[in-house]
Amino acid sequence: MKTTDKATLLIHGGYLIDPAARINAAMDILLKDGRVAEVAAPRKIKGADRRFDARGLVVAPGFIDLHVHLREPGQQHKETIATGTAAAGAGGFTSVCTMPNTAPVVDSPEWVKWQLQPERAAAVHVFPVAAATRASKGAALTDFRALQSAGAVAVTDDGKPVLDERIMREALILGGELNFPVVQHAEDTRMTEHCSMHAGARSFRLGLRGMTAAAEASIVDRDVQLAMQIANARLHVAHVSTADALKALRRGKRAKARITFEVTPHHFTLTEEDMRDYDSNFKMNPPLRSLSDREAILVALADGTADAIATDHAPHADHEKRMEFERAAFGITGLETALALAITKLHIAKRVPLSRIVELFTAGPVRCFDLRGRGTLTAGSFADVTIFDPKKKWTFDASKSLSKSKNTPFDGWQLTGKVVATIVNGNTVYEA
Repeated sequence: MKTTDKATLLIHGGYLIDPAARINAAMDILLKDGRVAEVAAPRKIKGADRRFDARGLVVAPGFIDLHVHLREPGQQHKETIATGTAAAGAGGFTSVCTMPNTAPVVDSPEWVKWQLQPERAAAVHVFPVAAATRASKGAALTDFRALQSAGAVAVTDDGKPVLDERIMREALILGGELNFPVVQHAEDTRMTEHCSMHAGARSFRLGLRGMTAAAEASIVDRDVQLAMQIANARLHVAHVSTADALKALRRGKRAKARITFEVTPHHFTLTEEDMRDYDSNFKMNPPLRSLSDREAILVALADGTADAIATDHAPHADHEKRMEFERAAFGITGLETALALAITKLHIAKRVPLSRIVELFTAGPVRCFDLRGRGTLTAGSFADVTIFDPKKKWTFDASKSLSKSKNTPFDGWQLTGKVVATIVNGNTVYEA
């Protein structure tokens, strides 16, 4: 990622939405030395080396994605840190948290540090999430303290669950002692073996084995109970997709347990019935769920229960998707369509306020992983800014994606809401 220069940048004429600072008004912002120097009413800030005209646009704290797969080390044919973060910038994200299910698995301080090296050419901030167990095999915990010291912001075996209750209890206890979030991929794989989509009418018609909602909900229920029992435990549940899992999460939150969770754009946009016949661009894990599951997700996003929108950006090479549905890889790309799907499906269709959507991309993720100094544009915070046009209509063309991979169900979709500029450390890394 480029280091900031010494020039000042004035973003003027825009409408600032900063939920953490409770600002929802026309404001100008001065950036200096990689930080926010001043926020003031329009035309009150004088003198700047550079100016950005944000008239008609929303100015927001830099978006944070808690869940991306950048595929390095070892899977560069799918994505690299450089290409994945370029796509992140195009999607308005100034920070991304990268998952450890690479080859080899990021389960040591050395690999955490490797991901953070300047040679990786990251366009935006990268925050590694390291493996919770050695090689993500679920048998023995990694060295949480060393991983945290190396720069990891959380631990997870994402792609696999921590199935063993004893191991999960140990992880939550240690995570609580270190104030270190433990992220769970909520899937009882004993119930989903050889399954490739949601268990419902659609899977029955297609003759495909289906994953039940219970396979997700049972793990979430167990982990919520553990988090309620263990002092200071920090549980974060990835890509929640079912109504039953939400019930357990609501129960844990009411009990004031330290529980957070994320929802993906594809789970609040699509259902199992949207899946084209055997089109692997609709294959992801967790799978597209029922209409009632999606409605429950929409309620949780609107009413403040959900903490964050995270893309679960999962790039794959073309040959890994162009095969029989049951054999094709799980996952879709998502960095460049997340904001537009949120505006189109939440704001326009469901009247979720823009301020709530911005919160789900900014202040919410910060609370989940303690990314202090981010998620707000108050004076002294990092100069990470997302500028977007909430009314801009456009068509997503996957062939023009900055990601190395093009596996998405949203190719050709007409959307509303477009990122205009992404600023990291005071430098513009993307401009439409």
